[in-house]
Amino acid sequence: MNLPVLKAADFASDQDVRWCPGCGDYSILAQMKKVLPELGVPREKTVFISGIGCSSRFPYYMNTYGMHSIHGRAPTFATGLKSTRPDLMVWVITGDGDALSIGGNHFIHCLRRNLDINIVLFNNRIYGLTKGQYSPTSSEGQVTKSTPMGSIDHPLHPLSVALAAEATFVARSIDAHVKHLGETLKRAAEHKGTSLVEVYQNCNVFNDGAMAYAQERKQRAENVVELEHGKPLIFGTNNDKAVRLVGNHLEVVNVADVPADDLLIHDEKEMNPSIQMMLARMRYPEMPEPIGVLRAVQGIATYNDQINDQVTAAKAKKGEGDLQALFNSGDTWEVA
Repeated sequence: MNLPVLKAADFASDQDVRWCPGCGDYSILAQMKKVLPELGVPREKTVFISGIGCSSRFPYYMNTYGMHSIHGRAPTFATGLKSTRPDLMVWVITGDGDALSIGGNHFIHCLRRNLDINIVLFNNRIYGLTKGQYSPTSSEGQVTKSTPMGSIDHPLHPLSVALAAEATFVARSIDAHVKHLGETLKRAAEHKGTSLVEVYQNCNVFNDGAMAYAQERKQRAENVVELEHGKPLIFGTNNDKAVRLVGNHLEVVNVADVPADDLLIHDEKEMNPSIQMMLARMRYPEMPEPIGVLRAVQGIATYNDQINDQVTAAKAKKGEGDLQALFNSGDTWEVA
C-alpha cells in the first residue's frame, strides 16, 4: 500500500494562531511543520503535549493528536502516554516558566529517566501569557511587573540543568535562525531517548530584544558559536576566533595566534558531560554562546522500554492477570 506523501501544510490545523504578531513562536511552529513530513511518521502516530503558557497553545495548531495539559506537568502526561503507547512519537512543548518553575521537578526526572520523547523548551526569559512577570531564566537585575526594583534571583540555565540530569540529547537553537532550528528539531526527533531543544525565542511585547545578540544576523556571528561534532569551535564574522581549553576553563583566542591543535574539538558523543557542561556555561558577553547539539549519546536504556520489559516479564511469570480477581483478593469488607 502506498502511503500519502505529507507536506508541511498537512500538519497545519484549522485553528487561528493566537500569538502576538511578531512573536518568535511562529518561527518554531513553521519549522516543526517543515520537519515532520521528513520524519515519515503518520499524523495519527504523532502527539504534542503542552503545559501552560504562550508556547503551550502549540497542540491546537498542529493537525495531529495533542493535549493542552496542566501547568508544568506535560512531562508527566508524556511519560504515561509513551509508556503505554511506545509506538507514538511524542513531543512536549513547554516554556521557561512552565518547565523550570512549577514543572522543574517533572522536567528533571523526565530527563534522567531517558524517556523516548522530544522536549522543545521555548525560552523568552519572561512570563508572556500572564503579562510580563520575571521567569526562572530572567536575567539578574531585570525589571519586570513583578520585580520593579530588579530581579534578585540567579537565573536557571536549561542546558546546564539538563546536563546535570545526564540527559542523552541536549541542544540549543534560535527562532530567527530558521535553517539551524529545523535541522536541530530533526536531529532531536531521530534520537532514541529524551531529547531537549532549548530555543531562544523573542517575546516582542514583554521582553523584546533580550537575546538580540544571538538572534540578529548582524550580531550573531560574533556572539554565537555553532557546534559541529568533530570540528573546532570557530566563530566570528571572519571565522577568526576560536575556543580552547586551558586547564579547567575555556577561553577565546585568535585563530592566527595559536596552533590548530590547540583549539577545542567538539565531541557530542562523549559520555562524560564535563566539557559539554563547560560549553553550556559559556554566556554572553564574556563568551560566545553555543548553539547546536551539545550532547548526543546512544546506548542508554529508555524508561519506556524498561517498563514494558518489566510488564512482559511479569506476564510471562504470572500470566495476563485478572483485574476483577485482584479487586476481590486478600481481605475484603462488605459495607452495609
